[in-house]
Amino acid sequence: MSVNFANRAGTILAALTLAILMAMAPAGSAAAQVKVTSVTVTGNQRIPAATILTYAGIKSGDAVTAGEIDDAAQRVLASGLFETVDMTPRGSGLVIAVQERPTINRISIEGNRRLKDEDLMKAIASQPQHVYSPSVAEADAAAIADAYTSAARISAKVTPRIIRRSENRVDLVFEVAESRVVENERVAFVGNRAFSDYRLRRVIRTKQAGLLRALIQSDTYVPQRTDLDRQLLTDFYTSRGYADFQVLDVSAVYSRERDATFLTFTVHEGQPFTIGRIDVTSEFPGLDVAQYRRALRIRTGQTWNPAAIDEQVSRLERLGLQQGYDFLRAEPKVTRNPRTLTLDVTFALVHGPRVFVQRIDIKGNATTLDRVVRRQFDTVEGDPFNPRAIRDAADRIRALGFFKSADVQTRQGSAPDQVIVDVNVEEQPTGSLTLGGSYSSDSGIGLSIGFSERNFLGRGQALTLDLQNGAQNNSSRFSFTEPAFLSRDLSLGIALASEATNYSNTAYQTRVTSFSPSLAFPVSENARLKIYYEFAKESIFDVSSDASPILLSEAGSKFRSSVGYEYRWDLLHGGLNPRQGTILTFGQDFAGLGGDVKYVRSRVRALAQRDIWNDEVTVRAIFEGGIVTSIGGGGTRVTDRFFLGSGQLRGFTARGVGPRDTGAVQADVLGGNRYMSLRFEADFPLGLPEEYGIKGGVFMDNASLWGLDNTSGIATVNDGFELRSSVGVSIFWTTPIGPLRLNFAKAIRSNPLDEKSVFDFAISTAF
Repeated sequence: MSVNFANRAGTILAALTLAILMAMAPAGSAAAQVKVTSVTVTGNQRIPAATILTYAGIKSGDAVTAGEIDDAAQRVLASGLFETVDMTPRGSGLVIAVQERPTINRISIEGNRRLKDEDLMKAIASQPQHVYSPSVAEADAAAIADAYTSAARISAKVTPRIIRRSENRVDLVFEVAESRVVENERVAFVGNRAFSDYRLRRVIRTKQAGLLRALIQSDTYVPQRTDLDRQLLTDFYTSRGYADFQVLDVSAVYSRERDATFLTFTVHEGQPFTIGRIDVTSEFPGLDVAQYRRALRIRTGQTWNPAAIDEQVSRLERLGLQQGYDFLRAEPKVTRNPRTLTLDVTFALVHGPRVFVQRIDIKGNATTLDRVVRRQFDTVEGDPFNPRAIRDAADRIRALGFFKSADVQTRQGSAPDQVIVDVNVEEQPTGSLTLGGSYSSDSGIGLSIGFSERNFLGRGQALTLDLQNGAQNNSSRFSFTEPAFLSRDLSLGIALASEATNYSNTAYQTRVTSFSPSLAFPVSENARLKIYYEFAKESIFDVSSDASPILLSEAGSKFRSSVGYEYRWDLLHGGLNPRQGTILTFGQDFAGLGGDVKYVRSRVRALAQRDIWNDEVTVRAIFEGGIVTSIGGGGTRVTDRFFLGSGQLRGFTARGVGPRDTGAVQADVLGGNRYMSLRFEADFPLGLPEEYGIKGGVFMDNASLWGLDNTSGIATVNDGFELRSSVGVSIFWTTPIGPLRLNFAKAIRSNPLDEKSVFDFAISTAF
């Protein structure tokens, strides 16, 4: 207020002086103007007088009025460089007296314990050696308070203060009064009928405070997080047919101590819709509409899902590009049938605007090379502009995981039919060094050290090194992957691995060292094919003298040279619903391209999973099988044959079932040339608060391991097919130190020689 008063007083004084001068002027003179013969600047220390005169806009010889002097004073003051500005006419001259704002000597933040100085400094605009501005300091205090709000300390107070120093300098201090963390004591929903509160709390990012409230960060109240929760709820409902779903309100009620909130989402579900009649129309003469209808992958009676409609639009537009219709656009037109609760969809194939991509500009990629970002675009400079293709490319850029943020926008180019695509990214760390631990009742305590870099040298390449040291299994692995070999969707991989085993229930040890290059590429929309070569040294050693004759005959080292392939068809991770779908994997190895080992080994794995009972329960079925056949009559070795792990047959120990030589002292487990495993599982909530991360499950496992080559003359070996079965319950606990799984199993069909395990658990973490 004192600054404004001084400015106004100076301006009023100037106006009075001009009025007196004009009153004394002869009749007929310019009554409203005074000619300034000289301009003098006083009080300035750092700011040159010429700069001040430039802001004022008055120079010697100008004729000015009182209003113009007032405007000039306001212009100088608006520069932000001065605390006061006083313009006073003296005779025929004008004196500009200024008081400069101080410069900032240093900036400090006091009272902050939860947030670091370096993090808060990034939020403020004030800088040392710059002119101090009270308005900027107030904005900086608000920015620091916002940082505390994002950390769930919404009552934090930040006060900017200055400490005067010599030579017109000040120290700027932000005094922080940190508040307590505001936790979500309860998260509730109003208006939901189809899905329970428990299920909806699993959808949103905000969580309730629970048993582990000291470690869980998502149970704190962050107002900005509710915007994401709104979108997550909308996506959840609309993907399940609720086309009219709305989040009507999100309200937070504070506790009396203001250290907790009671958060309530008010929703309107509406009715679930299914897809009704489906059709395709075209305004392109000669276009085969029937072919486009066949390209659709939705059907009448299917649950309405906007994501499925978008996928069909992409299919139709890709087909149009393949047939030379560069500007074909598929526009879905939806007709609502309230009586039948169906939505008819007509895909209209229309002419899109003739717009081309002029160029793609990439900014912010300080580490990642431009080509890594550009190859996510199917579009290049000069191609027809397709907004959907640009959005898909933006999703692929974000899915890389290389960037903290990735914003893709378009703007008009040098002509109306030209578009420039701007890609603005912000890098984030892509490497990690991990020290981990694990424990399971089968393999005991294990330690692991791992290094990984997902964006090696900014080229988008992946580099990993893993070392594992367990009581019965030691392994090391190095791998390198180039995801765009020859600038195509062709993944080149190189792997070096070594694994040694020394199980307590075996009379031998093994070590396998291998080198394997590979190529992987897509063969359809949801399928990939991987082909590889592997050269390995397989050693069986420390075989006990009283071991089975089969093991004694297999002891020693041999070299294996093999080629193989693996086909993977994935409708689970790449599908519209990541909780529902199937995965099919089939692969074969052909050993015998040189080396000492010759066989054909085939493997298959199929998984089917879906949610039932309003998504409360997840059920899945998993089938695995394999067969290895020796070529040339040499027989397979224990390093070539299959074994059943505890994950394939619960209720039994690892390597605890299968063909045995009962004549050996330890009744050695020999492995089998054939195996199968069929497992049924169900996961479900236990009624506990979901923030505890505890779920239950039931399972039934059925498996068998059988078949050997060289059993002639050894009557004590039984390698026939024999089914083993078990049932049990599981407890899944997502803990802050890693996922914990506890299995309680009972074998209901077994062999007397099998090694059983009623209970097993495993936990792993990286720290």
